Amino acid sequence: MSILEALNGQHGMMPEHYKHISTAEMEQRVAALKEKFGKRLLIPGHHYQKDEVIQFADITGDSLQLAQQSALNTEAEYIVFCGVHFMAETADMLTSKGQTVILPDMRAGCSMADMANIMQTERAWQELQTLFGDTILPLTYVNSTAEIKAFVGRNGGATVTSSNASKIVDWALKQKQRILFLPDQHLGRNTAYDLGVPLEQMAVWDPHENRLLTDQEPETIKVILWKGHCSVHEKFTVENVLRQRDLDPEVRIIVHPECAHEVVQLADCAGSTKFIIETIRNVAPGTKWAVGTEMNLVQRIIREHPEQHIVSLNPDMCPCLTMNRIDLPHLLWSLESIDQGEPAGIVKVSAHIQREAVMALDKMLHIV
Repeated sequence: MSILEALNGQHGMMPEHYKHISTAEMEQRVAALKEKFGKRLLIPGHHYQKDEVIQFADITGDSLQLAQQSALNTEAEYIVFCGVHFMAETADMLTSKGQTVILPDMRAGCSMADMANIMQTERAWQELQTLFGDTILPLTYVNSTAEIKAFVGRNGGATVTSSNASKIVDWALKQKQRILFLPDQHLGRNTAYDLGVPLEQMAVWDPHENRLLTDQEPETIKVILWKGHCSVHEKFTVENVLRQRDLDPEVRIIVHPECAHEVVQLADCAGSTKFIIETIRNVAPGTKWAVGTEMNLVQRIIREHPEQHIVSLNPDMCPCLTMNRIDLPHLLWSLESIDQGEPAGIVKVSAHIQREAVMALDKMLHIV
C-alpha cells in the first residue's frame, strides 16, 4: 500500500489540536500511557529520530535491528515504530499475527525507498533479461519497500544492510555473472569497489529512461546500480571534506557508505551507523571527527561524547525531513488512539508480498 493510499484510508491524519499542546503536557501524557500499557507496548526508535521521541523509545538502533528486536518481544501487542514506512513494513513482516505495528505518521516515508517502485523494477528486469539473459541476481538494500524485497526474494536474491553489504555482494557475485543492486547506487558502488570491481564494470540503470547508462560494452558490466540515493547522505560533498581538512589537518573524516563514491574515497573511514557510533565511542579522548551522516544522530553523538571534538561534515546539513515527521505530537496521538480502541497508522503487509520478502531477508541472514 502506498503512503497516499494509507492517508486516504482508515489511518487518517493527526487532529489539529495536538499541535497546540505544551511539550510538558505531551511528555506527561506519553509517560502515563507507557506506564498504563506496560509490556503490551513497545516503542522502537531509529537512530535518526528526534530527541523528543527517542527519550520514550524502549529500544534504539538501525531499521532491521529494531524489526528483529520487535519480533523477539512477544509480549508487546502494539509496536509503535518511530522510524519510516519501510521500517514499519519490515517489523510487520517479522512479528507475529497477534502484534500490531503502527507508524505514528503515515507520511514518514523514505525518499530512497520511493526511488524504486515495483512497476519500474519489473519493467527494468524485463529489459535486463533481454539484454543479459539469466545472468543477473537482484539484491536490495533493506531501505526499500516490501514489494521490492518481495521482487528480490522471488528472483533468488537477498536483502543487504550497510553492515553486511560486503558479504552479501561477494556471495551474489559468486552465484551469477552480474548483480542488480537496488535502490541505492552509492552503497552498491562503494561496496562493489571495495570488493575489487572496477568502476568501468559498473553501470547505472535509469528507471525513468528505462535504460542502462554506460559507455562500456554491456557484456563487460558486472554491477548494475539502480539510479537511487539517500537525499541526506548525497549532500555530503568532496568540497565538504576538503574544507574540513583545510580547517583542521588533524580531523578524521568518517562517513556512511550511502555517501557518493568520491566522498567515501576521501574519508578516513566509512561504515554503517553502528560502525560510526562504535568507532567514535572507542577512540581515545581528544580525537577530532567530522561525521558524514544524519544530523539528529550527529548532534546526539556530540552530546554523548564531550571528550571528543566532533562536528558535522556538512555544517549546513538539515535532519532527514521524512524521518522528522515522527514528532512528540504524533507519538502522543498514536498512543491515545490505541488507548481509545481506534489505533491509527496500522502498517500491514499482504501475505503474498510478506512471504516473498521474508525469503530475501532469510537468505541474507543465512549468508551472514
